[in-house]
Amino acid sequence: MSALLAHFQALDQLLYHTRQYWQCVAFSCEQYPWPHLAPVLEQLDDEQVAALDENPDKLVGFFKTYIPDLQRLEELSQLPKAFVSSNHELPFWLTNGIKGRKLTQLQAFVEHLTPQQENENVLEWCAGKGHLGRLLAHQYGVTVHSVEIQPHLCAQGEHLAEQFSLPITFNEANVLQDDCAPWIAKCDHAVALHACGGLHQSLMRQASAIGTQRLSISPCCYHLFLEHEHYQPMSDAAQQSALRMQSSDLKLALQQTVTAGQRVQRLRQTEVQWRLGFDQLVRDAFSRDYYTPVPSVGKLVFGGEFSEFCQWAARKKGLVLPEHIDYEDYLTRGIQRKHMTDRIELVRHVFRRAIEVWLVLDRALYLQQANYQVDIFEFCEPSLTPRNILIDAKLNRELQ
Repeated sequence: MSALLAHFQALDQLLYHTRQYWQCVAFSCEQYPWPHLAPVLEQLDDEQVAALDENPDKLVGFFKTYIPDLQRLEELSQLPKAFVSSNHELPFWLTNGIKGRKLTQLQAFVEHLTPQQENENVLEWCAGKGHLGRLLAHQYGVTVHSVEIQPHLCAQGEHLAEQFSLPITFNEANVLQDDCAPWIAKCDHAVALHACGGLHQSLMRQASAIGTQRLSISPCCYHLFLEHEHYQPMSDAAQQSALRMQSSDLKLALQQTVTAGQRVQRLRQTEVQWRLGFDQLVRDAFSRDYYTPVPSVGKLVFGGEFSEFCQWAARKKGLVLPEHIDYEDYLTRGIQRKHMTDRIELVRHVFRRAIEVWLVLDRALYLQQANYQVDIFEFCEPSLTPRNILIDAKLNRELQ
Protein backbone atom coordinates (compact mmCIF):
# COMPACT_ATOMS: atom_id res chain seq x y z
CA MET A 1 0.00 0.00 0.00
CA SER A 2 1.37 3.43 -0.95
CA ALA A 3 1.79 6.13 1.69
CA LEU A 4 -0.79 8.26 -0.15
CA LEU A 5 -3.36 5.48 -0.09
CA ALA A 6 -2.77 4.75 3.59
CA HIS A 7 -3.14 8.47 4.38
CA PHE A 8 -6.35 8.69 2.35
CA GLN A 9 -7.96 5.63 3.91
CA ALA A 10 -7.23 6.76 7.46
CA LEU A 11 -8.57 10.26 6.77
CA ASP A 12 -11.57 8.90 4.88
CA GLN A 13 -12.55 6.66 7.77
CA LEU A 14 -12.22 9.48 10.27
CA LEU A 15 -14.25 11.94 8.19
CA TYR A 16 -16.96 9.31 7.75
CA HIS A 17 -17.22 8.68 11.49
CA THR A 18 -17.34 12.41 12.29
CA ARG A 19 -19.64 13.43 9.41
CA GLN A 20 -22.44 14.43 11.82
CA TYR A 21 -20.30 17.44 12.77
CA TRP A 22 -19.57 18.79 9.28
CA GLN A 23 -22.07 17.32 6.80
CA CYS A 24 -24.93 19.69 7.57
CA VAL A 25 -26.09 23.06 6.24
CA ALA A 26 -26.14 25.67 8.98
CA PHE A 27 -28.74 27.89 7.29
CA SER A 28 -31.23 25.01 7.30
CA CYS A 29 -30.96 24.42 11.04
CA GLU A 30 -33.57 25.74 13.46
CA GLN A 31 -31.71 24.24 16.41
CA TYR A 32 -28.23 22.91 17.13
CA PRO A 33 -27.63 19.54 15.40
CA TRP A 34 -25.57 18.40 18.41
CA PRO A 35 -27.44 18.86 21.73
CA HIS A 36 -24.32 18.07 23.79
CA LEU A 37 -22.46 20.98 22.15
CA ALA A 38 -25.26 23.54 22.49
CA PRO A 39 -24.28 24.73 26.03
CA VAL A 40 -20.62 24.97 25.01
CA LEU A 41 -21.40 26.99 21.89
CA GLU A 42 -23.84 29.30 23.67
CA GLN A 43 -21.15 30.25 26.19
CA LEU A 44 -19.02 31.74 23.39
CA ASP A 45 -19.54 35.43 22.67
CA ASP A 46 -19.15 36.81 19.15
CA GLU A 47 -15.58 37.95 19.72
CA GLN A 48 -14.56 34.49 20.90
CA VAL A 49 -16.23 32.88 17.88
CA ALA A 50 -14.35 35.21 15.53
CA ALA A 51 -11.02 34.64 17.30
CA LEU A 52 -11.36 30.84 17.11
CA ASP A 53 -12.42 30.96 13.48
CA GLU A 54 -9.33 32.97 12.54
CA ASN A 55 -6.93 30.46 14.13
CA PRO A 56 -7.33 26.85 12.88
CA ASP A 57 -5.00 25.44 15.54
CA LYS A 58 -6.87 27.07 18.41
CA LEU A 59 -10.18 26.05 16.84
CA VAL A 60 -9.25 22.37 16.78
CA GLY A 61 -7.71 22.62 20.25
CA PHE A 62 -10.90 24.11 21.69
CA PHE A 63 -13.14 21.29 20.44
CA LYS A 64 -10.82 18.35 21.24
CA THR A 65 -12.53 17.96 24.59
CA TYR A 66 -15.97 17.64 23.03
CA ILE A 67 -15.48 15.85 19.68
CA PRO A 68 -13.84 12.42 19.54
CA ASP A 69 -10.85 11.80 17.27
CA LEU A 70 -9.84 15.43 16.67
CA GLN A 71 -6.25 14.69 17.70
CA ARG A 72 -6.01 12.12 14.90
CA LEU A 73 -7.84 14.43 12.49
CA GLU A 74 -5.30 17.17 13.15
CA GLU A 75 -2.45 14.79 12.29
CA LEU A 76 -4.11 13.55 9.11
CA SER A 77 -4.77 17.11 7.92
CA GLN A 78 -1.06 17.93 7.88
CA LEU A 79 0.97 17.91 4.66
CA PRO A 80 4.72 18.38 4.19
CA LYS A 81 5.82 22.00 3.95
CA ALA A 82 8.23 23.06 1.22
CA PHE A 83 8.54 26.82 1.58
CA VAL A 84 11.36 28.01 -0.65
CA SER A 85 12.54 31.62 -0.75
CA SER A 86 13.14 32.76 -4.30
CA ASN A 87 16.71 33.85 -5.02
CA HIS A 88 15.82 35.09 -8.48
CA GLU A 89 15.83 38.84 -8.96
CA LEU A 90 12.95 39.74 -11.24
CA PRO A 91 13.10 42.83 -13.45
CA PHE A 92 10.53 45.55 -12.90
CA TRP A 93 8.95 45.12 -16.31
CA LEU A 94 8.18 41.45 -15.62
CA THR A 95 6.38 42.07 -12.34
CA ASN A 96 4.61 45.31 -13.24
CA GLY A 97 0.87 44.90 -12.71
CA ILE A 98 1.16 41.90 -10.34
CA LYS A 99 0.18 42.78 -6.78
CA GLY A 100 2.68 42.06 -3.99
CA ARG A 101 1.06 39.04 -2.35
CA LYS A 102 0.12 37.54 -5.71
CA LEU A 103 3.67 37.97 -6.97
CA THR A 104 5.16 36.27 -3.90
CA GLN A 105 2.67 33.45 -4.35
CA LEU A 106 3.65 33.03 -8.02
CA GLN A 107 7.35 33.05 -7.17
CA ALA A 108 6.84 30.36 -4.52
CA PHE A 109 4.98 28.19 -7.04
CA VAL A 110 7.56 28.70 -9.79
CA GLU A 111 10.44 27.69 -7.49
CA HIS A 112 9.03 24.14 -7.53
CA LEU A 113 8.73 23.93 -11.33
CA THR A 114 12.40 23.56 -12.31
CA PRO A 115 12.51 21.92 -15.78
CA GLN A 116 13.45 18.25 -15.98
CA GLN A 117 14.90 18.56 -19.46
CA GLU A 118 16.31 21.08 -21.90
CA ASN A 119 14.01 22.93 -24.30
CA GLU A 120 10.99 22.06 -22.17
CA ASN A 121 7.57 22.95 -23.53
CA VAL A 122 5.15 24.10 -20.84
CA LEU A 123 1.36 24.27 -21.09
CA GLU A 124 -0.21 26.92 -18.84
CA TRP A 125 -3.83 25.90 -18.19
CA CYS A 126 -6.50 28.57 -17.55
CA ALA A 127 -3.75 31.17 -17.85
CA GLY A 128 -5.53 34.50 -17.41
CA LYS A 129 -3.05 37.15 -18.56
CA GLY A 130 -0.22 34.62 -18.34
CA HIS A 131 1.55 35.93 -15.23
CA LEU A 132 2.72 32.41 -14.36
CA GLY A 133 3.83 31.67 -17.91
CA ARG A 134 5.90 34.87 -18.09
CA LEU A 135 7.73 34.04 -14.87
CA LEU A 136 8.42 30.50 -16.12
CA ALA A 137 9.65 31.69 -19.52
CA HIS A 138 11.92 34.31 -17.94
CA GLN A 139 13.29 32.21 -15.09
CA TYR A 140 13.82 28.90 -16.88
CA GLY A 141 13.94 29.82 -20.56
CA VAL A 142 11.10 27.41 -21.35
CA THR A 143 8.62 27.77 -24.20
CA VAL A 144 5.09 28.35 -22.91
CA HIS A 145 1.74 27.75 -24.54
CA SER A 146 -1.06 29.45 -22.59
CA VAL A 147 -4.74 28.49 -22.82
CA GLU A 148 -7.42 30.88 -21.59
CA ILE A 149 -11.17 31.22 -22.23
CA GLN A 150 -11.45 35.02 -22.11
CA PRO A 151 -10.32 36.69 -25.37
CA HIS A 152 -9.39 40.02 -23.78
CA LEU A 153 -7.03 38.25 -21.34
CA CYS A 154 -5.47 36.33 -24.23
CA ALA A 155 -4.93 39.61 -26.07
CA GLN A 156 -3.33 41.24 -23.03
CA GLY A 157 -1.13 38.21 -22.42
CA GLU A 158 0.02 38.10 -26.04
CA HIS A 159 0.83 41.81 -25.95
CA LEU A 160 2.95 41.44 -22.81
CA ALA A 161 4.78 38.41 -24.21
CA GLU A 162 5.57 40.23 -27.47
CA GLN A 163 6.56 43.41 -25.63
CA PHE A 164 9.17 41.53 -23.61
CA SER A 165 10.18 39.05 -26.34
CA LEU A 166 9.17 35.99 -24.33
CA PRO A 167 8.47 32.64 -26.09
CA ILE A 168 4.78 32.48 -25.16
CA THR A 169 1.76 31.87 -27.38
CA PHE A 170 -1.91 32.11 -26.42
CA ASN A 171 -5.01 30.27 -27.55
CA GLU A 172 -8.58 31.09 -26.62
CA ALA A 173 -10.39 27.92 -25.58
CA ASN A 174 -13.07 26.54 -23.29
CA VAL A 175 -11.10 23.72 -21.70
CA LEU A 176 -14.30 21.87 -20.74
CA GLN A 177 -15.66 21.77 -24.28
CA ASP A 178 -12.94 22.42 -26.86
CA ASP A 179 -10.41 19.88 -28.09
CA CYS A 180 -7.24 20.70 -26.16
CA ALA A 181 -5.53 17.37 -26.87
CA PRO A 182 -3.16 18.76 -29.57
CA TRP A 183 -1.73 21.34 -27.17
CA ILE A 184 -1.47 18.83 -24.32
CA ALA A 185 0.25 16.30 -26.58
CA LYS A 186 2.96 18.83 -27.51
CA CYS A 187 3.82 19.80 -23.93
CA ASP A 188 6.32 18.21 -21.57
CA HIS A 189 4.96 19.89 -18.47
CA ALA A 190 1.38 21.06 -17.78
CA VAL A 191 0.88 23.63 -15.01
CA ALA A 192 -2.25 25.05 -13.42
CA LEU A 193 -2.26 27.50 -10.55
CA HIS A 194 -5.72 27.79 -8.97
CA ALA A 195 -7.74 26.45 -11.89
CA CYS A 196 -11.15 25.81 -10.36
CA GLY A 197 -12.80 22.45 -9.78
CA GLY A 198 -13.72 20.81 -13.06
CA LEU A 199 -11.11 22.86 -14.93
CA HIS A 200 -8.08 21.28 -13.27
CA GLN A 201 -9.81 17.87 -13.26
CA SER A 202 -10.20 18.14 -17.02
CA LEU A 203 -6.47 18.75 -17.39
CA MET A 204 -5.65 15.80 -15.15
CA ARG A 205 -7.86 13.42 -17.12
CA GLN A 206 -6.64 14.53 -20.55
CA ALA A 207 -2.95 14.83 -19.68
CA SER A 208 -2.78 11.46 -17.89
CA ALA A 209 -4.53 9.77 -20.84
CA ILE A 210 -2.02 11.28 -23.28
CA GLY A 211 0.94 10.58 -21.00
CA THR A 212 2.18 14.10 -20.30
CA GLN A 213 5.57 13.81 -18.60
CA ARG A 214 4.76 16.11 -15.69
CA LEU A 215 1.79 17.87 -14.14
CA SER A 216 2.02 20.57 -11.46
CA ILE A 217 -1.39 21.62 -10.15
CA SER A 218 -2.56 23.75 -7.24
CA PRO A 219 -6.32 23.07 -6.97
CA CYS A 220 -8.94 25.65 -6.07
CA CYS A 221 -12.74 25.99 -5.75
CA TYR A 222 -13.48 22.28 -5.78
CA HIS A 223 -17.24 22.82 -6.18
CA LEU A 224 -17.09 24.73 -9.49
CA PHE A 225 -17.60 23.42 -13.04
CA LEU A 226 -18.72 19.98 -11.93
CA GLU A 227 -21.13 17.92 -14.04
CA HIS A 228 -23.12 16.39 -11.17
CA GLU A 229 -24.82 17.61 -8.01
CA HIS A 230 -22.73 15.21 -5.93
CA TYR A 231 -18.97 15.05 -6.12
CA GLN A 232 -17.74 12.31 -8.44
CA PRO A 233 -14.50 10.87 -6.96
CA MET A 234 -11.55 10.47 -9.32
CA SER A 235 -9.54 7.65 -7.73
CA ASP A 236 -10.56 4.05 -7.10
CA ALA A 237 -10.08 4.53 -3.36
CA ALA A 238 -12.41 7.54 -3.21
CA GLN A 239 -14.99 5.78 -5.38
CA GLN A 240 -15.04 2.97 -2.81
CA SER A 241 -15.54 5.42 0.06
CA ALA A 242 -18.83 5.49 1.96
CA LEU A 243 -18.66 9.31 1.96
CA ARG A 244 -20.93 11.18 -0.45
CA MET A 245 -19.79 14.78 -0.82
CA GLN A 246 -22.26 17.49 -1.83
CA SER A 247 -21.54 20.99 -3.09
CA SER A 248 -21.92 22.41 0.44
CA ASP A 249 -19.23 19.99 1.64
CA LEU A 250 -16.84 21.02 -1.13
CA LYS A 251 -17.44 24.69 -0.35
CA LEU A 252 -16.58 24.03 3.29
CA ALA A 253 -12.99 23.27 2.26
CA LEU A 254 -12.68 26.86 1.01
CA GLN A 255 -14.28 28.78 3.86
CA GLN A 256 -11.77 31.12 5.43
CA THR A 257 -12.19 34.17 7.59
CA VAL A 258 -11.72 37.19 5.36
CA THR A 259 -10.73 40.48 6.91
CA ALA A 260 -12.99 43.25 5.65
CA GLY A 261 -13.78 46.82 6.63
CA GLN A 262 -16.28 47.44 9.41
CA ARG A 263 -18.93 48.74 7.02
CA VAL A 264 -18.69 45.63 4.83
CA GLN A 265 -18.83 43.41 7.92
CA ARG A 266 -21.93 45.18 9.20
CA LEU A 267 -23.68 44.86 5.85
CA ARG A 268 -22.80 41.19 5.61
CA GLN A 269 -24.14 40.59 9.11
CA THR A 270 -27.35 42.43 8.27
CA GLU A 271 -27.72 40.46 5.04
CA VAL A 272 -27.48 37.09 6.80
CA GLN A 273 -29.85 38.18 9.58
CA TRP A 274 -32.42 39.37 7.05
CA ARG A 275 -32.17 36.26 4.90
CA LEU A 276 -32.68 34.07 7.95
CA GLY A 277 -35.52 36.27 9.20
CA PHE A 278 -37.23 35.98 5.82
CA ASP A 279 -36.67 32.22 5.85
CA GLN A 280 -38.36 31.98 9.27
CA LEU A 281 -41.28 34.04 7.98
CA VAL A 282 -41.72 31.72 4.98
CA ARG A 283 -41.49 28.60 7.16
CA ASP A 284 -44.31 29.89 9.35
CA ALA A 285 -46.50 31.39 6.61
CA PHE A 286 -46.25 28.45 4.19
CA SER A 287 -45.60 25.53 6.60
CA ARG A 288 -42.15 24.81 5.16
CA ASP A 289 -39.48 22.79 6.95
CA TYR A 290 -36.59 23.68 4.63
CA TYR A 291 -34.49 26.76 3.93
CA THR A 292 -35.72 29.19 1.26
CA PRO A 293 -32.79 30.85 -0.53
CA VAL A 294 -33.19 34.17 -2.33
CA PRO A 295 -31.06 35.54 -5.18
CA SER A 296 -28.00 37.68 -4.65
CA VAL A 297 -28.66 41.41 -4.57
CA GLY A 298 -26.65 44.60 -4.20
CA LYS A 299 -25.66 45.63 -0.68
CA LEU A 300 -27.71 48.83 -0.95
CA VAL A 301 -30.85 46.76 -0.33
CA PHE A 302 -29.64 46.03 3.18
CA GLY A 303 -29.45 49.70 3.99
CA GLY A 304 -33.24 49.95 3.76
CA GLU A 305 -36.01 48.34 5.81
CA PHE A 306 -36.32 44.67 6.65
CA SER A 307 -39.99 44.69 5.60
CA GLU A 308 -39.04 46.00 2.13
CA PHE A 309 -36.45 43.23 1.76
CA CYS A 310 -39.04 40.59 2.68
CA GLN A 311 -41.48 41.92 0.09
CA TRP A 312 -38.74 41.96 -2.56
CA ALA A 313 -37.62 38.44 -1.66
CA ALA A 314 -41.20 37.15 -1.73
CA ARG A 315 -41.71 38.55 -5.24
CA LYS A 316 -38.48 36.90 -6.39
CA LYS A 317 -39.74 33.55 -5.04
CA GLY A 318 -43.26 33.98 -6.43
CA LEU A 319 -44.81 34.15 -2.97
CA VAL A 320 -47.64 36.33 -1.68
CA LEU A 321 -47.06 37.17 1.97
CA PRO A 322 -49.90 37.53 4.50
CA GLU A 323 -51.19 41.05 5.05
CA HIS A 324 -50.38 41.31 8.75
CA ILE A 325 -46.80 40.39 9.61
CA ASP A 326 -44.87 41.29 12.74
CA TYR A 327 -41.65 42.18 10.93
CA GLU A 328 -39.89 43.18 14.15
CA ASP A 329 -40.48 39.70 15.56
CA TYR A 330 -39.10 38.00 12.44
CA LEU A 331 -36.09 40.29 12.39
CA THR A 332 -35.40 39.34 16.03
CA ARG A 333 -35.72 35.67 15.12
CA GLY A 334 -33.36 36.20 12.17
CA ILE A 335 -30.79 37.73 14.53
CA GLN A 336 -31.17 34.77 16.87
CA ARG A 337 -30.69 32.29 14.03
CA LYS A 338 -27.62 34.19 12.82
CA HIS A 339 -26.18 33.79 16.33
CA MET A 340 -26.77 30.02 16.16
CA THR A 341 -25.64 29.70 12.53
CA ASP A 342 -22.27 31.28 13.34
CA ARG A 343 -21.67 28.68 16.03
CA ILE A 344 -22.76 25.76 13.85
CA GLU A 345 -20.36 26.96 11.18
CA LEU A 346 -17.61 27.20 13.78
CA VAL A 347 -17.92 23.45 14.44
CA ARG A 348 -18.00 22.66 10.72
CA HIS A 349 -14.87 24.78 10.19
CA VAL A 350 -12.90 22.38 12.39
CA PHE A 351 -12.98 20.04 9.36
CA ARG A 352 -12.14 22.52 6.58
CA ARG A 353 -8.56 21.50 5.98
CA ALA A 354 -9.26 17.79 6.45
CA ILE A 355 -11.86 17.85 3.67
CA GLU A 356 -9.49 19.71 1.36
CA VAL A 357 -6.72 17.19 2.04
CA TRP A 358 -9.22 14.37 1.29
CA LEU A 359 -9.99 16.00 -2.08
CA VAL A 360 -6.30 16.53 -2.87
CA LEU A 361 -5.45 12.94 -1.97
CA ASP A 362 -8.22 11.75 -4.29
CA ARG A 363 -6.52 13.65 -7.13
CA ALA A 364 -3.05 12.41 -6.16
CA LEU A 365 -4.22 8.79 -6.08
CA TYR A 366 -5.88 9.19 -9.47
CA LEU A 367 -2.56 10.28 -10.96
CA GLN A 368 -0.73 7.53 -9.11
CA GLN A 369 -3.07 5.01 -10.74
CA ALA A 370 -2.14 6.55 -14.11
CA ASN A 371 1.54 5.68 -13.57
CA TYR A 372 2.73 8.92 -12.00
CA GLN A 373 5.05 9.44 -9.07
CA VAL A 374 3.14 12.00 -7.03
CA ASP A 375 4.23 14.43 -4.32
CA ILE A 376 1.81 16.70 -2.48
CA PHE A 377 2.98 19.51 -0.22
CA GLU A 378 2.35 23.10 0.84
CA PHE A 379 4.33 25.33 -1.50
CA CYS A 380 3.87 28.58 0.45
CA GLU A 381 2.61 29.96 3.74
CA PRO A 382 -1.20 30.04 4.09
CA SER A 383 -0.94 33.80 4.68
CA LEU A 384 -0.04 34.15 0.99
CA THR A 385 -2.96 31.95 -0.08
CA PRO A 386 -5.04 29.39 1.84
CA ARG A 387 -5.02 27.31 -1.39
CA ASN A 388 -1.34 26.51 -0.94
CA ILE A 389 -1.24 22.81 -1.85
CA LEU A 390 0.79 21.65 -4.86
CA ILE A 391 0.29 18.30 -6.57
CA ASP A 392 3.50 17.54 -8.46
CA ALA A 393 3.24 14.40 -10.62
CA LYS A 394 6.00 12.93 -12.79
CA LEU A 395 5.42 10.05 -15.18
CA ASN A 396 7.24 6.84 -14.29
CA ARG A 397 9.16 6.33 -17.53
CA GLU A 398 10.64 2.96 -16.55
CA LEU A 399 7.09 1.53 -16.27
CA GLN A 400 5.94 2.80 -19.66
